Amino acid sequence: MYMERETAVEAGVTLVAVAVFVAIVILGGEVSSAGLTESGAYAVVGAIVAFIFVMAGAGFYLSTKQE
Repeated sequence: MYMERETAVEAGVTLVAVAVFVAIVILGGEVSSAGLTESGAYAVVGAIVAFIFVMAGAGFYLSTKQE
C-alpha cells in the first residue's frame, strides 16, 4: 500500500512537531522530590505555547500547499 507524497509530508510535519513538544517537556520539566519546580513549570507552559504556535504554523503551511 503506497501513500501519496502530500500525505507523507503532512504526517512527517505532525510527527516532528509532536516529537519536539515531547522533548521540550521531558528535558525542560525539572522535577524535584517535592514536585515540579518553578522553572520546570515555566518550561512546561512555554512548551505548550510553543507547541500551539508550531502546530498553527504547520497547519497554515499545509493548508497553503493544497491545490
